[in-house]
Amino acid sequence: MKYFDAHTHLNFAAYKGEEDEAVKRAIDAEVGVNIVSTQYDTSLSAIALAEKHDGAYATIGLHPIHTSKSHHDEKELGEGGKAFTSRGEVFDMQKYLVLGKNPKVIAVGECGLDYFRLEEDTKKTQAEAFIQQIELANSLGKPLMLHIRDGKHAGGVNAYLDALEILKAHAKVKGDTHFFAGDWDIAKKFLDFGFTLSFTGVLTFTHDYDEVVRNTPLDMLLSETDAPYITPVPHRGKRNESAYIPEIVKAVARIRGEEFEKVSSQLLANAVRVFGLPPHRA
Repeated sequence: MKYFDAHTHLNFAAYKGEEDEAVKRAIDAEVGVNIVSTQYDTSLSAIALAEKHDGAYATIGLHPIHTSKSHHDEKELGEGGKAFTSRGEVFDMQKYLVLGKNPKVIAVGECGLDYFRLEEDTKKTQAEAFIQQIELANSLGKPLMLHIRDGKHAGGVNAYLDALEILKAHAKVKGDTHFFAGDWDIAKKFLDFGFTLSFTGVLTFTHDYDEVVRNTPLDMLLSETDAPYITPVPHRGKRNESAYIPEIVKAVARIRGEEFEKVSSQLLANAVRVFGLPPHRA
């Protein structure tokens, strides 16, 4: 492998019937993949898909928006599953602990805090599920895959600062801050705590995160697609694919003014280190 997609959802309904083909397209493009889950069912499907392919791995966990009544995303769950999103999932430590012992599982998540559609009672529920998943990661000795999102209706409350406070109180492991969308001051806090920052195809069509990408030490960056979302240029308008990771690596190199080969090899080495991947094949 020359590249690693640190965060992709090839197990989502958007790929129904062609999940294996999407993984194969990534492998053919020399991209290893971390298939990330958002609830128990997608944790099962992530593992099942990863087990069928060399170079494919899984992350298990419960997305903060799915800890209570949440938005129904057909790209994630298909047309069904609306009963699930209407009630949410109560995190079951024992069920996830069993899954987490699978050798294909490389991280716990995506977990954290999502204040985009924040209500006060859901804030507490999200924090409780986040702490439980941190404890799961501690037990397994596997890194965390963080989902942190601020919201314009959160009354000035900063999800990143709240998440960091919880991490400092409970986490014995490190991990990755998926789809980082904070400023440089917030970025420094997560970097100082030992968490990498990962970036998506958004780098190919906006300059909002250029400062953070330039300032972050190269050995603390990861590339991700967050597929099927956030398709990079020149594939805008299409469903995203892990095979498009080279476009994101090119964007990182361009923003930093560094050689592509230097950046691509270091980002792969970072993924090997963070997720404990076999270095000979990622």
